[in-house]
Amino acid sequence: MPLTPETAASLVHEIFDLQRAVRCVAAVTLHGEATSTALHLVLRLIAEGECRATRLAQRLGVGAPVLSRQIAELVEQGLVVRRKDPDDGRAQLVALTPSGADKLQHMEGRRFAVFQKSLRDWSEDDAVSARKALQRLTESLEKTAGVPGPFSGATEN
Repeated sequence: MPLTPETAASLVHEIFDLQRAVRCVAAVTLHGEATSTALHLVLRLIAEGECRATRLAQRLGVGAPVLSRQIAELVEQGLVVRRKDPDDGRAQLVALTPSGADKLQHMEGRRFAVFQKSLRDWSEDDAVSARKALQRLTESLEKTAGVPGPFSGATEN
C-alpha cells in the first residue's frame, strides 16, 4: 500500500524534530570547539576522500560561494588543504590534513559518546533497525533530489 499524505506529513514532522534534536546534541558536544556544526559536516564529507569542491557543494546542498567560505575557514584552521585539479585547472580539489583528520576524530568521538549515552536504553537491534531505516530514507531522498553519492574518485564531477 502506498504512503498516505497523512503518513508522509507525519514523517516529515518527525524528520524535522530529529534534525532539531541532532542540532541540539551537536551544540552540546561541540561547545567550546572552534569548528561549527556546519563545518563538522563539511569535514566529514571531505574525509571520504579528496574531491572537487563543486561535487562537495552538490552533496551538501549548498551553493559554491557558501562552500568556498566554509573551505576557506577550514583552510585557515589548518584542517583542510585545497589544490588545483590536475585534470581541470579551473576546479579545486579539497582534502583533509592530518590535523583535520585528528580534529574530526575528536569531534565525532565526543558526539558518538553523547549519542551512546542518550540511547543507553536501546538494544543493539533497535539501533541497527533505526540505522537501516534512516539509511533507506536518506537514499530515497537523495535520489529524488539528485544528490551525488559518496566520492569514488577525486576527478568525478
